[in-house]
Amino acid sequence: MRTLKKANLKNKRVILRCDFNVPLSKKGVILDDYKIKKTIPTIEFLISKGAKVILISHFGRPKAKDNPKIKDKKYSLKPIAVYLEKALKVKVKFIPDCLGEKTKKEVFELKPKEVAILENLRFYKGEEQKSEKFAKELAKLGEIYVNDAFGVLHRDHASVVGIPKYLPSFAGFLLEKELKNLKQMMKNPAKPLIAIVGGAKVKTKAKLINRLSEIADFVLIGGLIAKEIKAKDIYLNYPKKIIAPIDETANGKDIGEKTISFFREKILSAKTIFFNGVMGQTENSKYRKGTEEILRAIIKSGAFSVAGGGETVEFISSLELTSKISHLSTGGGAMIAYLAGEKLPGIRALDRWK
Repeated sequence: MRTLKKANLKNKRVILRCDFNVPLSKKGVILDDYKIKKTIPTIEFLISKGAKVILISHFGRPKAKDNPKIKDKKYSLKPIAVYLEKALKVKVKFIPDCLGEKTKKEVFELKPKEVAILENLRFYKGEEQKSEKFAKELAKLGEIYVNDAFGVLHRDHASVVGIPKYLPSFAGFLLEKELKNLKQMMKNPAKPLIAIVGGAKVKTKAKLINRLSEIADFVLIGGLIAKEIKAKDIYLNYPKKIIAPIDETANGKDIGEKTISFFREKILSAKTIFFNGVMGQTENSKYRKGTEEILRAIIKSGAFSVAGGGETVEFISSLELTSKISHLSTGGGAMIAYLAGEKLPGIRALDRWK
């Protein structure tokens, strides 16, 4: 895929696919702005090069209507526009639709270094249905396409795989950084490499565990994953590398003290660490200790660390430790799919323009 620094951006209308799917309060206050912050360098670069910047993103899971004019306001991207205007210190024009003559007129009136954000892509059925018509209409708004939404690279959606068919396409700085750090961990890690996989959904994570165990010295797994592997008789390629908890608390709601101590010993010996999935029911303060102790051991180790996944990032953010992790991924499902060896639709789409 082509990197953004190779693009001729001056006076061009640039469609930037972002991932602004962040948690909002009922009053529209952004509760975690990590993903937005990570895209700002790409937006600032486009502005500095004299581009006319058109931001597009999905948000939540609204029920797409036959008539996209009828919208559920709680899924509007308007609060993101307000946030970006303060963060970028430039006016960000909110356009309350994705398509139509009025939208086209407002986009075509943008001047160099101006920024606009379109309304939630998922208000249109065509986004998730990978509609060629929807993708083509979106593409007409721009002259260049940039994908900086690592978190949706595994989605076969119109804004991810459709628009690049019609416009010269590039990877944004966030997407480029995500892939660089994940490749480093998988292809050239400093050893020992310790992987930590918690949470549940063993069906999703078994493939990841197998792939990680090819290169890792050990894979430490949480209690729920361990129980599912046993109950469903799931075959693992390198069982001797898999380390399950040796004790637990409150009927499996957290790992026990012996496990914490054993896991910590392995983690402190590592030079590279991958962390995905919490060790217990961290939504309850009583069962956060195991995950917190694991996290603090990762930081204390001084190893190159990669962490990702919704619950994992949320937990790290809640302790205000995001800056202590070498690379905190903005993708959950996309990260797992990429590390498991899947060829992501979003990468294939950008690779057309090599």
